Amino acid sequence: MFYVLPVLIFIGFIFFTATENPPSEIGSDPKYVGVNSCVGACHKTESQGSQLSIWESSKHANAFKVLQTDEANKIAEGKGFTTPAAETPECLKCHTTGKTVDASAFEETFDITQGVQCESCHGAGSEYKKLSIMKDKQKSIDNGLQVHSEGEAFCTGCHNSESPTFKGFNYAEMWDKIKHPKPASE
Repeated sequence: MFYVLPVLIFIGFIFFTATENPPSEIGSDPKYVGVNSCVGACHKTESQGSQLSIWESSKHANAFKVLQTDEANKIAEGKGFTTPAAETPECLKCHTTGKTVDASAFEETFDITQGVQCESCHGAGSEYKKLSIMKDKQKSIDNGLQVHSEGEAFCTGCHNSESPTFKGFNYAEMWDKIKHPKPASE
């Protein structure tokens, strides 16, 4: 009995601390979780707007793969870079998610080779990915989900004349190809 009381007190303290400070309230920095944790887990059904298939059929999904081509390497070399395109920061900043972010900001589920993922636009998802949070748009935003009211300004951060293959950017036309709202029936 002498040892049981301290153990019970310790367990009570842990339980009290855990219920008073759930992980999302402790103040941890949000982490990038990757496309499979976002659309792969929840946003793939028709009722969720078929967001996974929209992303998979987009150029965003293949943005990193483009950098692994001979053509991309020739372009990088022509720009004076000494590394392959898939290793050149100036290329990676727009062809991947989170390239300019410290590696500690990635959860194990994140794979940078999956190109321009959900979190490129919506921000690191570890704090808003939970279903209980995602069911409430405002709660999602409060937990880090980014929703861009100035979409064109955001997109032209990458889709601009700094790209050596830039041929112009028609925001309305491109947005029609990648928009991914939930169905209007909701």
